[in-house]
Parts: sequence; C-alpha cells; structure tokens
Amino acid sequence: MKLTMLGTGNAMVTECYNTCFVLSEGQRHFLVDGGGGNTLLRQLKGAEIDWRNIEGIFVTHKHIDHVLGIIWMLRMICQNMNGNKYEGEVRIYAHDEVIGLIDQMAQMLLPEKQSRFIGQRVHLISVSDGERRSILGREIAFFDIQSTKAKQFGFTMYFDDGKKLTCCGDEPYNSCNEAYAANSTWLLHEAFCLSSEAEIYHPYEKHHSTVKDACQLAEKLQVKNLLLYHTEDENLLHRKKLYEREGAAYFSGNLYVPEDLEVIQI
Repeated sequence: MKLTMLGTGNAMVTECYNTCFVLSEGQRHFLVDGGGGNTLLRQLKGAEIDWRNIEGIFVTHKHIDHVLGIIWMLRMICQNMNGNKYEGEVRIYAHDEVIGLIDQMAQMLLPEKQSRFIGQRVHLISVSDGERRSILGREIAFFDIQSTKAKQFGFTMYFDDGKKLTCCGDEPYNSCNEAYAANSTWLLHEAFCLSSEAEIYHPYEKHHSTVKDACQLAEKLQVKNLLLYHTEDENLLHRKKLYEREGAAYFSGNLYVPEDLEVIQI
C-alpha cells in the first residue's frame, strides 16, 4: 500500500494545497478529505491517480478546507455517469452531519441530471463512533476525535500482519482514542508550526499542535512512523528540514514531513 499526500497545508495556505491524501492498493484508491476546491482534481492528475478508480472517500469534518473539494469530485463523477463515461460506483463515508451537508450541497449546486445519481451509484454512508467498515480490503474503524470546534472523525486502518495506520484528523489527539492510536505503525497527525514559532502562529488558539507536541505524543504512544501535515506554508522551501530537526529531539521513530504529491510506502 502507498500513501500519496495531495496536500499538506492548513486552511489558509497559498503555497501548497489543503491537507488531503490517498491510500492506494494497486489501482484501487481511498481518498481522505478533498481540500478546499477544484485544485483537488489537479493534484490527482499530478499524482497520476485516476479519479475513476477512487472507490471510497472519507470526509473527516465540515470545514471548507476539507469538504469543498468533495463537491468537485461529485461533479466529476456524476457528470461522467450522466455521459456514460463512468461505469462504477463510489462510497462516501462521514459522520451524519457531514453526510447531510454533502447531500444538501450536491442537491443545491449540481444540476438534476447529475445529482440524480446520488443514492443510486453515489452512496453517502453515515458512520458512527467505533463503527467498522471494509475499504480496500482492509478493516477500518472510525472514531470521534471529540473536537470542541466541529464534530470530526478520524480512523484506524488495520493490516493482516498486526500493523495499523491511524489518522487523527486535523486536531490534536484526544486520549479517549488511545486504543486506536497507541502502538500505531503509522500515525498521521497535524502540526501547525514549529514549537519555536508558536508565538507567531498561535496554534493553541486554533486548537492545533506544534511539531514538538506531536512528536512527544507519538513517542508516548510508542508510534513507529509519524507523519506530520496541516502546517503553515510561510517557509515551505525549508519546512521539511526545520520540522525534522525539531522533531528529532522528541521522537525516536521515523518522522515524515511530506511535500504535496509526495508518495510514501506504507
């Protein structure tokens, strides 16, 4: 399996795309979040991922830097269904509030000849805290991250060899989800900025973490590989080097600070 970071930035970035990624098993793809617009389509093209082979989509929460790209995906899919250029089906997973929002936006923004496929070949699936589904042939458990801003879910993907990948969404890990995150082979966690720049970016006021915070957490949870995303973009050229340098002081595992379109073998 491989992970392709389509975007790595926070909501207000302009030098990179908003955080979203694809998990791929061969030519089968699972998209997590969509970023804030139709740049999602360009990123998929740049990653050489055929959007027709995206069989599952998960949307963590309703913030515009995560959900609006999904509307563009829906337009592409439904438009091509209507033109008999798309033969498959797609499943979109999210908690009930996000599913309702996506359905409402699609009905309002897409013409009827496109929106008519929603509920027929485009399946909007509401998942609950702790619910498990099979995606890409793997078991996935969805969990409520207990956000105080907007209801948000993360997930853990389990592998046959006992390994697991956990995505904490775009807010700091909550200890109520320790059973999911602890001992993860891969932990995907937000890191808004360097700890040394917290006075500049004020991550805590935005309910976010620093690199130091995320790395200390991963060390405590005995994570093997930590991937940081949802960052600021004001020093993008040196972000990887600076984040890795700070993180190395607090995390003994493998630390990844990917660029947009970077591919990582899971």
